[in-house]
Amino acid sequence: MKAFKTLKEFFISNKWNYLFGIVWLIVIDSVQLIVPQILRTATDLLENRMLTFQGLIKYSLYIILTGLIIAIGRYFWRIYILGTSRRMEYYLRKKLFGHLLTLPPNYYDTHKTGDLMAHATNDINAIRHALGQGIIMFIDSIFLTFLTIIMMVKTTTLKLTIIALFTLPFITIMVRQFGKVIHRRFRLVQEAFSDLTDAAQESFAGIRVIKSFVQEDLVTENFTKVNQNNFEKNLQLVKVSGIFHPLIQFISSISFFIVIIYGGRLVILDIISLGDFIAFNNYLSLLIWPMMAMGWVINLLQRGIASMERINAILEVKPEIIDSNTALELNSLKGKIEFKNVYFKYPLSTDYVLKDINFTIDKGNTLAIVGRTGSGKTTIINLLLRLYETEKGNILLDNINIKDIKIKSIRENISYVPQDNFLFTTTIRENIGFAFDIPIEEERMIESSKLAQVYDNIVDFPKKFDTVLGERGVTLSGGQKQRVSIARALAKDAPILILDDSLSSVDTETEEKILNQLESITNKKTTIIVSHRISTVKDADEIIVLDEGRIIERGDHDTLLKIDGLYRYLYEKQLLEEKISGD
Repeated sequence: MKAFKTLKEFFISNKWNYLFGIVWLIVIDSVQLIVPQILRTATDLLENRMLTFQGLIKYSLYIILTGLIIAIGRYFWRIYILGTSRRMEYYLRKKLFGHLLTLPPNYYDTHKTGDLMAHATNDINAIRHALGQGIIMFIDSIFLTFLTIIMMVKTTTLKLTIIALFTLPFITIMVRQFGKVIHRRFRLVQEAFSDLTDAAQESFAGIRVIKSFVQEDLVTENFTKVNQNNFEKNLQLVKVSGIFHPLIQFISSISFFIVIIYGGRLVILDIISLGDFIAFNNYLSLLIWPMMAMGWVINLLQRGIASMERINAILEVKPEIIDSNTALELNSLKGKIEFKNVYFKYPLSTDYVLKDINFTIDKGNTLAIVGRTGSGKTTIINLLLRLYETEKGNILLDNINIKDIKIKSIRENISYVPQDNFLFTTTIRENIGFAFDIPIEEERMIESSKLAQVYDNIVDFPKKFDTVLGERGVTLSGGQKQRVSIARALAKDAPILILDDSLSSVDTETEEKILNQLESITNKKTTIIVSHRISTVKDADEIIVLDEGRIIERGDHDTLLKIDGLYRYLYEKQLLEEKISGD
């Protein structure tokens, strides 16, 4: 049960709900014990020919009354216990999701999306069942068993009660042994479900690639293997459960067999009355449920513990990048950026991706970063956003080390257009206004879309800005997605603007228009442009050229062309490509 310590805070805040639910459960268990006594009294009166019609009506009404009390009680314990387990599900899912948002990008590099989805669905459902139905069955089995045994002794004899309960030790041993097997097999089931979810998610996300390469048969074959593994793991668990519950029921039924033989003999010998015998059998019937419930409790708890251990494994992962105790809140940012002797390597990597990076961008200036693929351009942006921490060196904003500034404050002051141009499956309006907690102002939305040269495309859609985009913006072209992403960043209107290769999918004419529009606002912002296109960066105040993680050239466009280096090579290569494509 150590696994559930993670939910200690929830249990403390909801202890009264569980307590009220348990009280109602005990009340119902107590009321259920009255029914056999009513039947006992009525039977004895009937056997002695003393039961009148009025008496029959009276005892029938007693049974109906107890049934009504039981129905009302069951409603309340369901509300308090099962309702609280639903709140726990909400609490844990929210906690898990919130924690996942704090984890760095490299965590998602090593953990599959489908696996995380399985944790947030199947695992949390298993925990809910354990802390809902599991608690009910646990309390029911303990109190009902205890109270029933007392009533059985009072109704007949201690000897008959002991004989009826001789199977209990066997059930206890079975429950313990089967519980270990169920725990192990259910964990394998959850892992198999994670693989299945991940395979399905990846296939659907890459459906266009699958179809374009005509690999439907291969993907189907791979999915079948994962699906078969999931089926086999579930079947192995079902086989255990299939033996477990009937076996408990069989052992419990042996008690009935013995009681009918021995108890019937006691009635014949007139040691106990017929009413006592009927009441005793009713109590034994009530006892069968707790015996079986204990089996279900072990099953549910083992499943819940296995799932909670998987959830805890995520919750125990500590965010690598957190605010220091003395971190500052930036009320206003001018926008000066400095990189001083910065070195960086990714986790699990032995080679530095960035080596001795030094540059300064003054407020209102534009820095362009150029280099071959894999030279470290985007890594510089990731470090500035504190998605990763520097190995050596310092990064300063307005002469303050970014490690001394609150992470939220840094990112609120940066408008960022990433390479992948991720758009959410919602309206264009909500995508552009993503940075705001309230709906974006119409004027700001229109202005930013015009600056990004996507306004004309949007108004051509039947629903204009209220057009709902497909998954990851699939209903838009590559260039439209990039421009909507740019509009989203411009609408945020932060002091620092970063464009990370965000014009690669637009044609040169549209690119020129966007850059001309941006000139009117970039002189008020500190701007970083990452691009492989020389046409995109040629007007920047300073250009740095990266190669294998080092700055090998720096200067403005004209200065770099005079150097017989990488920048000039890239420029001449692109001129040749444009000439060839023009011909």
